[in-house]
Amino acid sequence: MQSVALINYGSGNLRSAEKALIRAADAKSEIVVTDDPDVIAVADRVVLPGVGAFAACMAALEARPGVIEAMTEAVHGKGAPFLGICVGMQLLASRGLEFGETPGLDWISGDVRKLDDGGDPAIKIPHMGWNGLTNVTDQPVFAGLKAPPGLKEGQTVYFTHSFAFFPKDSADVAAYVEHGERFPAAVARGNVAGVQFHPEKSQAVGLDLLARFLEWRP
Repeated sequence: MQSVALINYGSGNLRSAEKALIRAADAKSEIVVTDDPDVIAVADRVVLPGVGAFAACMAALEARPGVIEAMTEAVHGKGAPFLGICVGMQLLASRGLEFGETPGLDWISGDVRKLDDGGDPAIKIPHMGWNGLTNVTDQPVFAGLKAPPGLKEGQTVYFTHSFAFFPKDSADVAAYVEHGERFPAAVARGNVAGVQFHPEKSQAVGLDLLARFLEWRP
């Protein structure tokens, strides 16, 4: 049975992410909620949840001794597949521009910045609720989110955020969504993937995505 390290650094969506991963795993994976570097470094897969402000989440992650180093060893050292959720995805960036400038993990080059409502009073920030994905790639984790033939939008998933991650290289974007502006809803590079939306709140679509991640062989 493969082990999945769900990183515990005080994130508000930790328990809901754990429950969704357990359901998606269907007893084929052991979901381990942990901040133990020794456990993380040898995990078969790593999931980083996250809600709240970029700077606060990065500070909380850094406050866990050895956790970032263990994640780096697992993901970049031994090639374990990685999934970041919401702010967990944003932390992949080079920097966050919320409440000043905060360095991120820099696993995928780019910036996290506030969403632009385009001057439209009908566009509310934070972006909260269900929205359909566009331009979904064939990346294995996200292929199930693509639009059916003849339709513009793909699967509808649940968002709650005010900031978004804009990778420097558009090839790192696996799906987009529109709310005031078009912005990345999912990213992927090598064995690293991330979603701005919440799979754990996206019902059957979210569980399917998590199941695909648990079976992914980059």
